[in-house]
Amino acid sequence: MSDIQAIRIPDLMSRRVLVTGGSTGIGAEIVRGFAAQGAKVALHYNESREAALALQAEFPEHVFPVQGDMSVTGTPTKVVREAARILGGLDGLINNAGGMLGRVPTTEVEPEHLDRVFALNGKSVWEATVAAYPYLKASENGFVVNTTSIAARNGGGGGAVLYAAAKSFVSSLTRGQAKEFVA
Repeated sequence: MSDIQAIRIPDLMSRRVLVTGGSTGIGAEIVRGFAAQGAKVALHYNESREAALALQAEFPEHVFPVQGDMSVTGTPTKVVREAARILGGLDGLINNAGGMLGRVPTTEVEPEHLDRVFALNGKSVWEATVAAYPYLKASENGFVVNTTSIAARNGGGGGAVLYAAAKSFVSSLTRGQAKEFVA
């Protein structure tokens, strides 16, 4: 029995959660944590199909993969709707999808790269949250968790300035939406 399974959190039983970027890294551990507690988890992935299927095999009655490129406008909405359809609604959204998409010095960034970094790390969080809001509002205790980075606070390292700026956007968006959503 893993440490995650040894600690039981009754409030998570039967919760319906979408984890974007849930097939690898931090996202995969979030998926494992919720699934081990009995939650139903829509595991979003883009290119890591094998990893998503391995997590589904680990928790076959709790994990349901959903594919989509979160950097493409409209995809976050489609992913949220598909997750809600599969799970019969949503109680939680974990916006975890993101990445640097390569280290590029500021003076060498092409406009397309800037657009893709901001679309994946910032715009997708906004779009997924807006799409999930009606489901979460209908839930007894709906919630949103946005993962960000220390780079949001320190400006990132060489070639990671765009990533840091996008994560700063997410940090500010999180604080602002929290104020709006509880009002």
